[in-house]
Amino acid sequence: MSVASTDQALRIRPLAREDLAEVIAIDASLEGRSRRTYVERRLSAALREPALHAQFAACDERGLTGYILARVLAGEFGRSKASLRLELVGVRPDAPRRGTGRQLFAALAQWAARHDIDVLHTTAHWTHARMLGWLAAMGFRLAPEVVLDIGVDAAPSPEEPAITLDDGGPGHEVNFGAPEANDHERMARGVVDIRPLAPADLHEILRIDRVITGHDRSEYLGALLAESTEASRTRVSLVGCLDGAVVGFVMARADIGDFGRTEPVAVVDTVGVDPDYAERGIGRRLLERLFANVGQLQVERVETMVRVSDLELLGFFQRLAFTPSQRLAFVRQAAG
Repeated sequence: MSVASTDQALRIRPLAREDLAEVIAIDASLEGRSRRTYVERRLSAALREPALHAQFAACDERGLTGYILARVLAGEFGRSKASLRLELVGVRPDAPRRGTGRQLFAALAQWAARHDIDVLHTTAHWTHARMLGWLAAMGFRLAPEVVLDIGVDAAPSPEEPAITLDDGGPGHEVNFGAPEANDHERMARGVVDIRPLAPADLHEILRIDRVITGHDRSEYLGALLAESTEASRTRVSLVGCLDGAVVGFVMARADIGDFGRTEPVAVVDTVGVDPDYAERGIGRRLLERLFANVGQLQVERVETMVRVSDLELLGFFQRLAFTPSQRLAFVRQAAG
């Protein structure tokens, strides 16, 4: 498949495995350092799961001129409808100025329309002037979400008082629960066992998520579980158990990331606690273990995204010492 171009010397086609070396070289020239592991992982995931990724290459007589990669979001950050997240875009610095980035983006928008995806998302650091200018030219605007993050070394310790968050009911992405009243009550109720996510946990995770969100996100959560159980450092996902029963979960991914990230970050995609086990601090314990685990992966920051209108959830993360990130969230309608 190719997309028609206004410049006959430039051809837009799907990105292929053979393009990896050129993508890495262009990315390194733009970022000032090599991100080989990140680019390899992105392209491998796209080729392994083509239904969840869109990736295109721009070529001229000299070879690869530019590229664009995006991933389908089916449920991250509380969303119930599929959208597309722009993750990587680059144009060879010595390439002629002929709208390569715009043509790549047009191919991406056409792909989204063919797959009934109406919205595109992305994030960028507020100091990345070139990327911010390009996003504005492509029609992106600030999204109604805020990116929050925290340094792993600044995360609350298990000894600090746990955070209270009332049950938000259906429609909320997260039902974190609140803490035990004291050590005696903790002993009476049982100790939460936090362990890595396993394939056998999917049924209970889907049950908890349906109760919390009011939606069936089996395809999305199943895909995250598949990534979590691969022999990979990409996913960092945990479940919390009481008396052998799964009562909560957190799913996150470790990434060097897109558009100006310089250090690995863990992105929390989704967290849930069974409402029947609220007021036991399970959500907090899941996040505490997450902080410890990503620290062992040499990840220094944990990030998530929350709608600015969800004051309760914003308050929860802020009381856990999350603060607004230096990255901004952007959104654009796929059409137009």
